Amino acid sequence: MHKVDTEIHKDLDSLSYKIIGLAIEVHRQLGPGLLESAYQECLFYEIKNAGLVVEKEKILPISYKDIKLDYGYRIDLLVENKLVIELKTVETYTSVHFAQILTYLKLGNYPLGLLVNYNSKILKNNIKRFINTPENL
Repeated sequence: MHKVDTEIHKDLDSLSYKIIGLAIEVHRQLGPGLLESAYQECLFYEIKNAGLVVEKEKILPISYKDIKLDYGYRIDLLVENKLVIELKTVETYTSVHFAQILTYLKLGNYPLGLLVNYNSKILKNNIKRFINTPENL
């Protein structure tokens, strides 16, 4: 691995570590059982207060040949234009949830994603990390 690649990986690791900590803080304060939108608003607040650039409900267009469909997908949270956060409040993850975040990474060419399920007693057990690699997509 090149020095530049190592630095990029360290930066992404540091960013995801920080976001996971903020997500856990939101879960500590609110616990499980709320709507996804409540966790989204609170995590958005925490990320902004941490001094990071964050976008909420970021539209992710789909390009097909000569047309661009702007109503394709919406990313729950996008941090520093490189980390996709998809929030869930489900009993258990399904393959559709994994496909969804991998699609966001592919379409937006983002390097890293976190799938966070707030419907859990211990949040860290329900956070999945995804890396945008050709093998995943």
